[in-house]
Amino acid sequence: MSALGGATVAWPFAARAQHTPIPVIGFLYVRSPEDSSAQVEAFRHGLAEHGYIEGQTVHIEYRWGRGQYDKMPVLAAELVSLPATLLVAGAEPSVLAVKAATSSIPIVFVVGTDPIKLGIVASFNRPGGNATGVDILTTSLEAKRLGLLQELIPRANTIGVLVNPKFPYANDQVGQIQTAADALGQHIQIFRASDPSEIDNAFDAIVSQRIAALTVAADPFFDTRRDQLVALASRHEVPVMYQFRQYSAAGGLMSYGIDLSDAYRQAGDYAGRILKGEKPADLPVLEPTKFELVINLRTAKMLGLSIPSGVLANADEVIE
Repeated sequence: MSALGGATVAWPFAARAQHTPIPVIGFLYVRSPEDSSAQVEAFRHGLAEHGYIEGQTVHIEYRWGRGQYDKMPVLAAELVSLPATLLVAGAEPSVLAVKAATSSIPIVFVVGTDPIKLGIVASFNRPGGNATGVDILTTSLEAKRLGLLQELIPRANTIGVLVNPKFPYANDQVGQIQTAADALGQHIQIFRASDPSEIDNAFDAIVSQRIAALTVAADPFFDTRRDQLVALASRHEVPVMYQFRQYSAAGGLMSYGIDLSDAYRQAGDYAGRILKGEKPADLPVLEPTKFELVINLRTAKMLGLSIPSGVLANADEVIE
């Protein structure tokens, strides 16, 4: 009777445990799933460190902008209405959309522009509000990328800069690059593209104007067009600097930036901690500490470029 009584008492608790709903994460990324698989996997690893396994102990609803920034508010509203337990947003258009959509659901972001300037946190150490995450510094590295490209091609009369005018902080990017160019004594020419055909047109103009080299400004839309950009650079034999290693691995000449997958692992870690009960307001905004210069020697040889020894010595990875 005692054993039976114990089983009888235990049964309602077990039943309640079985019916406890698992948390739902709304994952909004302005890029596309085809070019973001490594980041998604890294995010899952960060979650798993806290016992949250997709499809078992957590459900993830994905929404993809595919480089179309005007879709972000609608997609953010969809995730908020699920309702989502927590929102994860990648890149400025996504972050601004989810922040506008809710002031109560916790948000973990990965963003390349100063989140204080974006108006999504009060400070790095004490974010306040419902959002925290990782500042990957992509837009603030524009000057560094221009300087590295000039080191590679010191006699370049003009270096082109490809910018997406629909990116919320495109004007800031141009300003930073122009300031850096003035300090380096380097003349630059701005080219603008916000769709695939405009990218084609920009490269036609670069070739016709005999631009010596090009730096592609940090922008999620360009990340969705990585193969197109690398193919055009190869076809027209234009030396190009990019923001992430994935470009160099795909055949781009060189890249300088952070490990994007590690940033999403950190976002997964923060998501897990928040699901465990911590508050975004108390979790400081993280910044990367490692930056990587990647050079593709095969592409350099195809372009007939000799990499200066100083640049090569500073490379964190050389693809041969």
